[in-house]
Amino acid sequence: MTENMRSLRNFFLYKCLFALTFWNHISLSMANELFKSDSNDFPEDGSDKKIKSLPLLYTNSHQSKANFDWVVIQNTTESLSLSEITNDNVKKLVALLSNFRQGSRLQNLTLTNMSVDWDALTEVFQTVWHSSIEYLNINSLTQLLDIKSYDFDYSGTSMKELTIKKVLITDLYFSQNDLYKIFADMNIAALTIAESEMIHMLCPLSNSPFKYLNFLKNDLTDLLFQNCDKLVQLEKLILQKNKFESLSKVSFMTSRMKLLQYLDMSNNLLSHDAADVQCRWAESLTELDLSSNQLTDSVFECLPVNIKKLNLQNNQITSVAKGMAELKSLEELNLASNRLADLPGCSGFMSLEFLNIEMNLILTPSADFFQSCPRVKELQAGYNPFKCSCELQDFIRLERQSRGKLLHWPEAYVCEYPEDLRGTQLKDFHLTELACNTTLLLVTALLLTLVLVAVVAFLCIYLDVPWYVQMTWQWTQTKRRAWHNHPEEQETVLQFHAFISYSERDSLWVKNELIPNLEKGEGCVQLCQHERNFIPGKSIVENIINCIEKSYKSIFVLSPNFVQSEWCHYELYFAHHKLFSENSNSLILILLEPIPPHIVPARYHKLKALMAKRTYLEWPKERSKRALFWANLRAAISINLPISFEANEEQSD
Repeated sequence: MTENMRSLRNFFLYKCLFALTFWNHISLSMANELFKSDSNDFPEDGSDKKIKSLPLLYTNSHQSKANFDWVVIQNTTESLSLSEITNDNVKKLVALLSNFRQGSRLQNLTLTNMSVDWDALTEVFQTVWHSSIEYLNINSLTQLLDIKSYDFDYSGTSMKELTIKKVLITDLYFSQNDLYKIFADMNIAALTIAESEMIHMLCPLSNSPFKYLNFLKNDLTDLLFQNCDKLVQLEKLILQKNKFESLSKVSFMTSRMKLLQYLDMSNNLLSHDAADVQCRWAESLTELDLSSNQLTDSVFECLPVNIKKLNLQNNQITSVAKGMAELKSLEELNLASNRLADLPGCSGFMSLEFLNIEMNLILTPSADFFQSCPRVKELQAGYNPFKCSCELQDFIRLERQSRGKLLHWPEAYVCEYPEDLRGTQLKDFHLTELACNTTLLLVTALLLTLVLVAVVAFLCIYLDVPWYVQMTWQWTQTKRRAWHNHPEEQETVLQFHAFISYSERDSLWVKNELIPNLEKGEGCVQLCQHERNFIPGKSIVENIINCIEKSYKSIFVLSPNFVQSEWCHYELYFAHHKLFSENSNSLILILLEPIPPHIVPARYHKLKALMAKRTYLEWPKERSKRALFWANLRAAISINLPISFEANEEQSD
């Protein structure tokens, strides 16, 4: 009995020494960390739940492969991560994994930087398949040689998910079926083969338990799973970043996947020709990602009828024609980064609740969007090249009425046009109601025009503008006729010292006082009087103009009678015209009788101006002051007429 106990003690001491010896070759790091699942790597059937705090076993990558050994800690490890797996140490890996039979606690295995041939890889898979491991992750798998058919035993496994990323196959001559068959027939819920340049995948031989397939960033084409009816439990399929081209073929691929709910076809080369055969999608499909493809408006003729979430971001869509698609279940639509010029209506999307139309070509969004889409809860329409004009005012008012339905307001809503408003947020852009209401603007313009016409008409009547226009016309015509009749007389020769303008009612004073006192006595003055100097045969207006132009001065005898005379007004107008046209001081005003302001007609505004600005001679009632009056008047008209004219006058006398 004592000998047996001594032998048993020696055995345990030997084992301890053995473990300490290999401790120098293997570094163990036991740490509690939370093993989190990734949404792209795990299905949604509960297998993506967080694992409890697990101890991890790591190996030092710098160790020599020849001295690579393993330490096994039975029934305590739930996650194991190993790296630098080669053909030299793969047998030890298989031996290690063989200790984790079903019922053990190890559930998660991660292998990084594997460089093994096909036989070694299949042996690792076969060992894992009959262990307690449920989740196997392989990152960076290279140098697969001698690929050949392998009769894999899938029975009695605990495996739920396999994830392989970055596979590099160096074997150039092998059967594709030998490679893909082992993966296609796996009896697990989730399979991921990503970033591996995979060009095909076989349809399983029997009904597959796959619920989740992720073939991200490979070289798969439209040939994938065509006429495949074995993926009867598949719920989520990710084919992002591959080389699919035909949307209709993708739809037929899904038509036999009776439970498919989510499909990611983003970042492919998909397009759809409206002349193609009609599309046929899985009726169970409710979420579809077609972003970053080459789809145009015709895509709406090839969509799943029961779709609820649709992502068409970053395509070449220019419009959503009314009646083109009837997606009665659609709740969320992403049309960002396309070429749309306006907000789409909801005639075919009556259940739409969320719409993203950012980064399109929308200048002035329709203001009736929420009326046509009453169930929309959130609209993302920012980052468009908005044209800040009257049409945009209705959309801005729409934001106030939407009660926060415009996402990213106001920072994402900025004026792009016109140039002077670029960078202005829409909330700070304002135009008056008059500037934007065409009817109101027309009515206002019409009223202003009518008011202007009324004012002009009133002023014309009050100031007798037609009369002045008529006088200007007559003066112009008279000058034109005179120039045509006597073109050689380009310069007018003065013949009279003064032309006398007076009312017939004041003719007695003119004939008895004015003319005798000026034409007789010292410095004989030649006066032009209409009764003796108007030329018969010419019009009165023409005679007036000729007399004024041939006279050095024009004497106006002002009285209440003068302002009542139409001809006196003519004479005053033409004399005033000469005053300004020749820049001369040719007017002499004689106030015969005081003129009450109220009796001066409105059209005599020139007379009022002259009397206000110019000095006039007032006829004195006292005889003692009249000598001074005549002296001042003579001095005002004192001028030497041309000698030839005075000589002619003396000879005629």
